[in-house]
Amino acid sequence: MQKTLVVFTDGGCSGNPGPGGWAFVITEGGMEVVAKSGGDVQTTNNRMELTAVIEALRHILAQPGEVASVQINTDSQYVKNGITQWIHNWKRNGWRTASKDPVKNKEYWIALDELSAKVPIQWQWVKGHAGIELNERCDALVRQEMDAILHR
Repeated sequence: MQKTLVVFTDGGCSGNPGPGGWAFVITEGGMEVVAKSGGDVQTTNNRMELTAVIEALRHILAQPGEVASVQINTDSQYVKNGITQWIHNWKRNGWRTASKDPVKNKEYWIALDELSAKVPIQWQWVKGHAGIELNERCDALVRQEMDAILHR
């Protein structure tokens, strides 16, 4: 049976760079399937936003059963625009931006591009800190990860 999954992701950093966290929540049919989070001692906000989506897709693809589609909700315009618009030119230009600079976080973009090619994805931007329940839950998980690193 094919599944349709709805995913919320978030990433953040205390300082940029600094200690960071990422999180995702996956639902199916309105019911939560899994929530996971992690962190990094020295990272950037954009890397954590990308890591949240990468880890969500890795989790989805590791599960048995066929996935019909995935809706990824991110509060990061960087992630949404990067994977739906900018990446095509980056790849065509040898991983260089329009201004001929190397693309930042290239290894994350390559991983996200490879994973996203394996399942149909609808990308949705959601406003952060706007009371969207599962986005707020991801944000809380990210903060827990950052706090755990800061208070080691």
